[in-house]
Order: sequence, then structure tokens, then C-alpha cells
Amino acid sequence: MNLKVGIIGVGHLGRIHLQQWLQIERVDVIGFFDPFDENAEKAIEMGAARFNSLEELINAADAIDIVSTTTAHYQIACLALQQKKHVFIEKPITHTLQEAQHLLQLIQEAGVKGQVGHVERFNPGFLSIKDYALNPLFIECHRLAQFNPRGTDVSVILDLMIHDIDIILSVVKSKVVNVAASGVAVVSESLDIANARLEFENGCVANITASRMALKKMRKIRFFQKDAYIGVDFLEKKSEICRLSDTAQENDWAIPLEIPNQATRYIHFEAPNVVDSNAIRTELSMFRDAIEQDIPCSVSFEDGYNALLVASEIYEQIIQKQKK
Repeated sequence: MNLKVGIIGVGHLGRIHLQQWLQIERVDVIGFFDPFDENAEKAIEMGAARFNSLEELINAADAIDIVSTTTAHYQIACLALQQKKHVFIEKPITHTLQEAQHLLQLIQEAGVKGQVGHVERFNPGFLSIKDYALNPLFIECHRLAQFNPRGTDVSVILDLMIHDIDIILSVVKSKVVNVAASGVAVVSESLDIANARLEFENGCVANITASRMALKKMRKIRFFQKDAYIGVDFLEKKSEICRLSDTAQENDWAIPLEIPNQATRYIHFEAPNVVDSNAIRTELSMFRDAIEQDIPCSVSFEDGYNALLVASEIYEQIIQKQKK
């Protein structure tokens, strides 16, 4: 029996979700809810049915995909969880930590599946290094975008930086022990540029920069660890690995590294095989799989809460600095 999915919010991103759901097997898109007629008309043209109310759509669906504005996530998710419906919710999980904490409680009580749309986890470039042993000591992230009024209902931290926060937390299995941050609002009423330095209990340090005031896009993360550098370009969907070893294998392209008073070592360059895929379709398909197979979701509500926790601390640090 196919999974009955309802979509809440069919703006720019919501219509992308709709397009992908329509191509996923064992799924029936029963329709959508969106109070804005302009959005609704475009979704209807794609073949989706419009529901007149949130409650009507939630009651008819097995699973709800929430692609509304961030400030509405909590209210909609509460309604769905109270009806024991599975919930996919776009990042960030909610607008406040208190809201996210309550959703963690509600989903446990409901006994359903909940996934957060941290889509960069499914970027082909990042997936290409999933089998590589990552144990970074230093991480550097740059996520830059040209200004777009869409998304300015939240700060650049919740709009852009939270992608990299989630990626870092998924890689560094250690507790954040110190946060230092700065940022500024340039055009919108909320922060448009932010930088944060995260220090982890295991000694790893992450430096994260996010801006929606750039002239061109950039979405890169670099992991530095003992004898290796691993880079991922989320925009170009590719990765690279540079590692040091004591030997050069036959038919292996390597550059000798001469260091005084040390034995010669060799720099090896690798370009991991990237399997092209649509990251949104992948994350939605895995949400379907979690429901069908009764397995944990790939990005849980707890993961979403943890990313929001760090993002909130970064935001509060910046705001407190500005008050001084």
C-alpha cells in the first residue's frame, strides 16, 4: 500500500518537494495546503490537489511534509503529531529551542517517524566521502550566497549556517565546549553575515562563515586531520582528498615531500567517485524507507534539535555583543 503524503507549503522549495515526491515510488501525493493562491495555482498546474485546511490534509495523510516558513513549523508539526502522523520538516526544525524540545516529546509520545530536512547530508559530493575515515582536527566552512529576500524571515545562521553546523555535528562525535561568534545585519532586519568558531571536547575546532551578501555563491567545507585533507564542494557536487604516506605505490600519482631531517613522504591526490543524484529526492526517499521498514530516520528530530542548539548559542552570542 502506497504512503499517502500531504505537503504543507508550496512556495519555491515546496514545489521542488512536490516535484520530487511525484517521482518517488510507493508514494501517493494526496495534495497540499497553502493559504496563498499564487502558490496554490502553480502547484495545481503540477497536478496536485488543493486542500482547504491544514486539519483536512493532516487527517487524510499518512505523512506530512512541512515546507512552510520556519516560524510556522512548530504549530503545523504539533497538529500532525497529535494525529500520530509521520512528519518530515524542513530545516531548521523550529524557530526556537523550546519549540524543538516540545516536538521531541510529542514525537516520542506519538510513536511515529520524524525527519528534518538537512539536505546537505545527501549532497552527492558529501556522500562520496562517507566511507573515508573522518577524524578532523580542524574544519573550515564557507557558505556564501547572493542576497535573496526569500529566507530573510530568519537570520543567516538559521537560513544558511545551520547546514554546515549539522554536517559538522554529524562528523565530529564530540561535545561542543566553547562557541565564539560575530555577525552583522546589512540589508535585512536580521543577521546577514556571521562567523563562528566551535571548539569540541576532543580538541577539534571548526571555523564557519555564512553570508547572504556575497557577489557569487560558495558552499565548501574542508576537513584537516592527521596526514590528510578532505574537501567537499556542495555547490559543484564534488570532493577531493589529499593524504600523506611513507610510500608511493606503483601506478599511483604522488608528489614527494622533502622535509629537512625527515624521511621523504609522498602526497597523494584522490578524486572520489561521485554518484550523481538529487539530494532532495534522496532524503525524501529515505524518509519513506524509514516509515516502510520501521528504521531510524537518517536525520532525526534530535539531530535537528542539536543543530538548532548550536545555532541558537551562536545567535545569542552575537546579539549580546551588539548590546554592549
